[in-house]
Amino acid sequence: MTVETSGARKRTRSTFTKAVLALAGIALFISFLSLGTWQVQRRAWKLDLIERIDQRVHAQPVAVPSPADWPRVSKETHEYLPVSAQGQWLEGRSVLTQAVSELGAGFWLLTPLQQADGSHVLVNRGFVPTAERKAFADRIAAAAPGAAAETVAVTGLLRLSEPKGGFMRENAAAEDRWHSRDVAAIAAAKGLAQAAPFFIDQGLPGQAVAENQWPRPGMTVIQFSNTHAVYALTWYGLALMVLLAAWLVVRHERRAREDAAA
Repeated sequence: MTVETSGARKRTRSTFTKAVLALAGIALFISFLSLGTWQVQRRAWKLDLIERIDQRVHAQPVAVPSPADWPRVSKETHEYLPVSAQGQWLEGRSVLTQAVSELGAGFWLLTPLQQADGSHVLVNRGFVPTAERKAFADRIAAAAPGAAAETVAVTGLLRLSEPKGGFMRENAAAEDRWHSRDVAAIAAAKGLAQAAPFFIDQGLPGQAVAENQWPRPGMTVIQFSNTHAVYALTWYGLALMVLLAAWLVVRHERRAREDAAA
């Protein structure tokens, strides 16, 4: 039914159209509300994780997980855990992986540490600026393929593998070009048959380091993205907009019925 009032035409919607609009509005409202609530829950989880990681980072170092414990190493329980390990460097099997740090662009120097049981743990020995890359690449090429005779002790933070690549580029193992610290790929390329599925960032937060020391250890950036509050507000805002739209539709229909009855 249509009527004309003050030169304007107002049209009432059919029952079917109203039902479709109502169902769509309810579905959208519930979806947006659920997504907002999920983000609130995720924010609580993230804040708890940040607190636990902060406590973990400042704990006393423990022995690096043994091969028997490797299957139980996870992000929730081991990421940024201070650990210590002993072994011999395999200098000739080191790799330089692309990095960006507070000191600018450069590379991380990763060297396998051969432990007494024959297993290997990749150690990120620190940051190397771009200007120093050739010197370190030459040193790696000149190093003997076997383990060094001297046993060293390493202390740092346990980190999980960064598979596939980084900086929007894939790792190229055949060309020895690495854009991420992909433990499995590096281990395969360097013939490390029993490599841990994680690596160690050498150095601990707050540890004193010489200004011109390369590689520069202790440069782990502990940072978590926590935008869940923004997302939650966005979803709740969309749910509120659905309510507002529903109110406008109801008001339009009411006025249309009133005009039709006049």
